[in-house]
Parts: sequence; C-alpha cells; structure tokens
Amino acid sequence: MKLDISGDEKVSTSVERLWTALNDPEVLTRCIPGCKKMTEVSPDSYKVEMQLRVAAVGGSFEGEIALSDKEAPRSCNIKVSGAGTLGHGNGTARFDIEPDGEGASRLVYKGSGEIGGLVAGVGQRILSSVSKHLVGRFFVALRKEFDAPLNGAG
Repeated sequence: MKLDISGDEKVSTSVERLWTALNDPEVLTRCIPGCKKMTEVSPDSYKVEMQLRVAAVGGSFEGEIALSDKEAPRSCNIKVSGAGTLGHGNGTARFDIEPDGEGASRLVYKGSGEIGGLVAGVGQRILSSVSKHLVGRFFVALRKEFDAPLNGAG
C-alpha cells in the first residue's frame, strides 16, 4: 500500500537551531511518536526501535534511517526502512528549511512510502489519518524543544 505525506510547519526558532535539532538523535527520539531508541551506526545512518499503535493494531518496529544530500542548514533527504510485528515498510522524504519572519523557520516536507503486512490491513484512509496524526504529534514535541524554560505560558 502506498502512502504519501507532505506539508509545511512554522517553528519558532532559527533555521540553524532547527537544522541542529533535526540532526540530533536525542531530540528525534523525544519527538518521533513511539520512538524508544535511536542509535547512530555510522555518520548520518541510524538504527531505530519503535512501539506503535495503528488503529486497533499495536506492535514493535525496528528500522534504519539514512540521511543524504544534506545541504546544511537548508535541506536533507531521508530514507527509511524497517519491519516488525506490524508489518514492513520503506520510504523516502525530503525536508527543506527556510526563514519565516523574525526568529522563525518554516519546515517543508514531502515523502512517500510503501507499507505492507498487518498494518496495511487497516486501510488507506485510516493509515493516512494516522500518519497525519503522528506528524502532528512530532511537530508538537519538536516545538516544545524550543520553548524557553522561563516561558510560563503554555
């Protein structure tokens, strides 16, 4: 089953700080929904362990993420592959970061992938909805990374 995802999000931080966060395995582990562990196996290549729930189906997933064609601090290609109790999948994505006003950046992303196995059985519409929800959760967590500790307003 094919899955496409794209969008753009404004983040209240500089292009450089956003780039640094998106290349930090510790930040990504905190921000990626269900990510339990992200280990660098070589420069720009990571092994990932996840626990995910899609609709009524939950399970573990192990995979690899590789970054390529990096143009710091502006753009990067991402390749993802993996398998687990939920099924298997692979995909590619690209993100571009551009300035968006004073002290803010815009992250534009576009990706596509193939998903098979148990998770594909929940259907295209549900998978699209779940993937949008997971992307939303990622950006909520990412924005929290840039909240000032003294910012009492939530």
